[in-house]
Amino acid sequence: MNFQTAAIQEASRAGDYGKVIELAQQGRMTQTQLGEALGLSQSAVSRLEKRGTSAYSTHLLAAASAHLGIPPGLVGLSDNRRPQGRLNGDDVDRRKFLGKVAATAAAPVLPTLPGTANAAGGQAAALRLSTMAFRRLDGATPSRDLTESVHAHIRLIQSITRGAPGEAERARLATVGSEAASLAGWLAWDMGDNGSARTWYGSAIKAARSAGDPLLTAYQASSLAQFEAHAGNAVQALNLTRKARRALGAGCPAVADAWLFSVEALAHAAGGDRRAADRALTASRAAAEALPAEPPPWPWVFTFDPEKVAACRVTCGARLGLPEWVLSDDVEALATGHVKQRALLVLDIAAGHLAGGRVEVAFALAGRALDTGLQYRSGRIVERARAPVTHHRRTAEGSERLRRALARRLPVERASDARRDHRPPRTER
Repeated sequence: MNFQTAAIQEASRAGDYGKVIELAQQGRMTQTQLGEALGLSQSAVSRLEKRGTSAYSTHLLAAASAHLGIPPGLVGLSDNRRPQGRLNGDDVDRRKFLGKVAATAAAPVLPTLPGTANAAGGQAAALRLSTMAFRRLDGATPSRDLTESVHAHIRLIQSITRGAPGEAERARLATVGSEAASLAGWLAWDMGDNGSARTWYGSAIKAARSAGDPLLTAYQASSLAQFEAHAGNAVQALNLTRKARRALGAGCPAVADAWLFSVEALAHAAGGDRRAADRALTASRAAAEALPAEPPPWPWVFTFDPEKVAACRVTCGARLGLPEWVLSDDVEALATGHVKQRALLVLDIAAGHLAGGRVEVAFALAGRALDTGLQYRSGRIVERARAPVTHHRRTAEGSERLRRALARRLPVERASDARRDHRPPRTER
């Protein structure tokens, strides 16, 4: 790609960094593909490219620069990632307020640049890039195929951390280790190895605390809360969401607030509290609808929007046995997440049909999700497809019928393979 063309140079001089990104992207990838790499929707990428000389988010420019190979100076960034021109002052203030996590928000998508003065910082950036690559692969790769590589990646982070020359470098690497441990927890959960998932999520929380990152600590505690809510442990899930809010304090970003409300809704649903779940979902949707059109302040996670809330409502309705919650939002909810996440939503929708007495529809949906679980060897999907749960006694017979039918479709050896235990390696204390 020739970044010395007149059009790119002119757009850069004018401060039209969105135009620079648009020109660099043309002919190489679609807006949708670029959005997936940056954690944005196609429409958000379109708005970014048409923003003109308005204010830009620093870490979004850095992410686009790294992904497209644009020299940082062409989008207003110097080699040490400090803004040179028209950047968003609010974004800078937010990073200062949140501490080290937001100050290094661009690191996961920044390669090591020649002449970087801080070698440890360059190592952390490269390691975080690898973690993000593994996260992207998770959407279309069996977790079992990724686990060994992710564990080796974590061991490398630990080795580099032991040789880090100072506290600042060790804190930066602890942040990277926390993100990688969280990914390992997600993979273990997908494989149906809940014991290892808990261990990994616990390690992620400890590493985030060691790094002194309040936002990352809150995110990891909430991730464990989400896991416990899905496992049916309502009290633990609610306690963890409270700890997450305490970690964030009064400066909780709006997107974090919206997501935390959704996790609380899952916890209340796990405890059978419909009213509390409904209140939390209402608060989550209101917060999500009020979010500005910008990337979240955490680079290791997704954007959060009303579609995510719709998906959460479907899941809560399935747990509570409320078909009206499940079936009212099912079309909207299925637009979110990657293929394995959508399969889990399909199972929630199947549970809603089952609770409403539509057994044949439930069977068809669960069979469709089961096919995905077998394709990606997801123990979590397979087990849920084999034994769907309903809280309504009147459909118990239909639930058993569905369970038996799906069990007949599932080859025993494939189910066993999907649940193979992957224990985490010993971590550094």
